[in-house]
Amino acid sequence: MKQKRTGRSVLSIILLLSGILVTVSLLVDRHSDEKQLVEDLQIYHVENERKTVTKYAKKYGVEEYVDVLLAMMLQESGGRGKDPMQSSESYCGEIGCIKSRTESIEQGVQYFSHALERANGELELAVQSYNFGLGFIAYVKEHETDYNLDIAIQFSKEMYEKLDDTNHYSCLRKEAAKFDACYGDIYYVRDVLEQKKNFQK
Repeated sequence: MKQKRTGRSVLSIILLLSGILVTVSLLVDRHSDEKQLVEDLQIYHVENERKTVTKYAKKYGVEEYVDVLLAMMLQESGGRGKDPMQSSESYCGEIGCIKSRTESIEQGVQYFSHALERANGELELAVQSYNFGLGFIAYVKEHETDYNLDIAIQFSKEMYEKLDDTNHYSCLRKEAAKFDACYGDIYYVRDVLEQKKNFQK
């Protein structure tokens, strides 16, 4: 009798654990599906701006970089909001002054074209400078090097140390926090070039 009760208890525990594992598995799959849906929607919203991005890319002489610009928009905002290129700061020096998606795209494309020109056509340097600001190009030239992750970390760290008030800054990534490189996004180039694959025809 005692053995039967023990057997039932073990069976109950096995069934309970199996149920928990199935539930966890379903929740993980659902979370994964929802995350993929969000990413797909963001790509869809950004792709819808291809015509506008192409228009201004032609205007500012960077038509061959349309896919890069779309990837930058995806990285900046996921295609959401009135300032999808997050170009207010380069336009007026503060966040939120741009109220039109078209204005945001034109400013973003124009700013990228300036960065590319100053970077002598070096794409990775221009892309990172879109995130850090054009001062990064001068910094790289002063150090007589090309764009690389080490120089991005060094610049980010130095700029972060110079800030009078860091309350509104937070490290975008844990990987950056370990370097105290919390100014901008030190992995911006890597992620933009990876996101570019979503828009290549």
